[in-house]
Amino acid sequence: MKKLDYINVRDAQVHGLVNPTFIMRGNCSLKDYSLEVEVDGKIKEAHFLPDLASDNYELTLSLNKDDSVVKVYLLHDEKRELICTRKNTFFKRVKSKIRTLLQKSVRKTKETNNKFKVNFYAVGKEVKYIAKEYHFVLTLNRLKQSKRRIKENKKTKNKFLDVYNFLNQKEYLLWLEKHEEKFEEHPVFDYNPLISIVIPVYNVERKYLSECLDSILNQTYQNFEICLSNDCSTLQETIDTLNEYEKKDTRIKVHHRIENGHISRATNDALNIASGEFVGLMDNDDLLARNALAECVAVLNKNKELDFIYTDEDKMDMEGLRRDPHFKSDYAPDSLLGSNYLCHFEIMRKSIVDEIGGFRVGYEGAQDYDIFLRFLEKTTADRVYHIPKILYHWRMIEGSTAATIDSKGYAVEKGRMAVEDSLKRRNINAKVTVHPRVPYYLVEYLYKAEPMISIVIPTKDYADVTEQCLKSLFEKTTYKNYEVILMNNNSEKKETFDLFNKYKEKYDNFRVIDANYEFNYSKINNQAVHEAKGEYIVLLNNDTEIITPNWLQIMVGYAMQPHIGAVGTKLLYPDNTVQHAGIILGIGGIAQHCFIDNPRDDVGFYGRLSVPFNYSAVTAACLMVSKEKYLEVNGLEEQLQVAFNDVDFNLKLLDKGYYNICLNHVELYHHESKSRGDDTVDTNSAKYRRFVQEHDYIKDKWGYMLYNDRFYNPNLSLKKAFVLDKD
Repeated sequence: MKKLDYINVRDAQVHGLVNPTFIMRGNCSLKDYSLEVEVDGKIKEAHFLPDLASDNYELTLSLNKDDSVVKVYLLHDEKRELICTRKNTFFKRVKSKIRTLLQKSVRKTKETNNKFKVNFYAVGKEVKYIAKEYHFVLTLNRLKQSKRRIKENKKTKNKFLDVYNFLNQKEYLLWLEKHEEKFEEHPVFDYNPLISIVIPVYNVERKYLSECLDSILNQTYQNFEICLSNDCSTLQETIDTLNEYEKKDTRIKVHHRIENGHISRATNDALNIASGEFVGLMDNDDLLARNALAECVAVLNKNKELDFIYTDEDKMDMEGLRRDPHFKSDYAPDSLLGSNYLCHFEIMRKSIVDEIGGFRVGYEGAQDYDIFLRFLEKTTADRVYHIPKILYHWRMIEGSTAATIDSKGYAVEKGRMAVEDSLKRRNINAKVTVHPRVPYYLVEYLYKAEPMISIVIPTKDYADVTEQCLKSLFEKTTYKNYEVILMNNNSEKKETFDLFNKYKEKYDNFRVIDANYEFNYSKINNQAVHEAKGEYIVLLNNDTEIITPNWLQIMVGYAMQPHIGAVGTKLLYPDNTVQHAGIILGIGGIAQHCFIDNPRDDVGFYGRLSVPFNYSAVTAACLMVSKEKYLEVNGLEEQLQVAFNDVDFNLKLLDKGYYNICLNHVELYHHESKSRGDDTVDTNSAKYRRFVQEHDYIKDKWGYMLYNDRFYNPNLSLKKAFVLDKD
């Protein structure tokens, strides 16, 4: 039987000792297909249930005891292909029964084990907390708090049962064992550029310096030079190690400074003796993966025009064990203004490094961040490339930035200065501050006059929900120049119209527009935008509540930027857990919100729940965009009446070259479509059929982007956001 790429049979067995039944399950990527069953050469009517939204199917057929052979054929495109053959014998049904019982037993055991693990983890963590904070002295109020924390601990543990949490060192090491790819020992390339690795050196122990240098000397790509600048070290073993290695290999160059000048001057001296076409930066105690340079050169052989290449990285503890990986996105200019996510390892075209004058004195501690920002202003996004492989190991020596960024608190202020300078060079008026809880940056774009903003809110009845939204909007919003357009879609209840009249009388910047046709979220919003007076549009759900008073000031500053498309915000459930902090493509088949159920006060790893980050998409539950850009991509797709219209809209903006962004320091509550309900519950309903059609529309139109989200990372899971697959 020929294996077919477009259909998979996961399980096909005859079950039932007394009443035999043939059951087959699998998945099929074809849109239009059916299955036909033959029993002993005769076509039989089987129950066939395709789940088009997930590509899965299930087929069942009742058999007689004397039926012998079952054959299943795939019918598509006028073809009839045999995909499964099973025999119906008593012995096989007994085997099937035993297999089913064993599977149930294994599943039950696994569930019991998982439940035990979750409870053990949750209670154990709480016991440690009680011991540390309360010394086991409990009050009624503390017990209530304890119960809440145990619940949260269980939720956290459940989240990682089927996947690896990469912030857990043990789980990360297990993932590395299974997934780290082997590399070619002797790669051959047509283009072999000289790469200069520049390293400032100061009083580093021999052990760490020699391991650093050996990690370069042992590269599988050998056309490199090592340019070391000794910043007037006083530690003799450092000087001896430099002298030893300089004699060992002619590719090692050492410059000895006669006075200590700190890291920027020292690195500039290393640059001055570099003759490579590209330069790579290293700290004097870190390690390169053996294939790091080869991976960079392999990319350059595909595109010699690249100016800047960067890789993923992790850290190495004092026992030499790896931890804390940083799985980065592709180039994301607004994410870069919030933090130096590029970091290590990177190679830069030396001619541009020379053009910008190397490293700037006065930015020590954030000198790499500063040079990256200045360098990237001299090139274009299509000349920046990300290699999603961990090729650099940042050693966690006590007092290093790798151990904790707080150990170099001065670096945080220097980083803020670097971002502020970068915006000034671009003639952008903005204020840059350090986030109060994490060492990352918030950019607030400034403007002389408030542009008009039109806030579009579709609604149908549910006056209490809508008023909650309107009340918070009008009472909390500090921005002045806005209008609210309430789109009335077939409301019927008196209290709804009373609400409309109440707000029309109270506010002269409030109006109601009728959209009395079948619910079509896209059409309703498109109608509103065409009638809107504002230069900027906010799409807002009627079940949201404003938390951040200056939300419009901040959002419109971003929406004004020529390169930015959709601007989203962090949305919270009423229980103060995250409902939206950006959308990742591919998860759940099409796309999914990330950080769902994380606590509101969670800063997120690398500040992902604290500062702005570029994402492929943000939800239209609260989305701002300039009216010009909205119309440029022809607004929301009206074929998508309910589902995925916001994802499609975001991807149209991306396709035009804009960047979408989620502002995680701007917050609203979201009660999640109370007035609409869930379209995927009843698989026989018209709503479900429409959902499937909209699902397929997105898949057909954007399939090439859905499983290659450039603002995510291919190492990360498509089962859940920001975790690693076990398999």
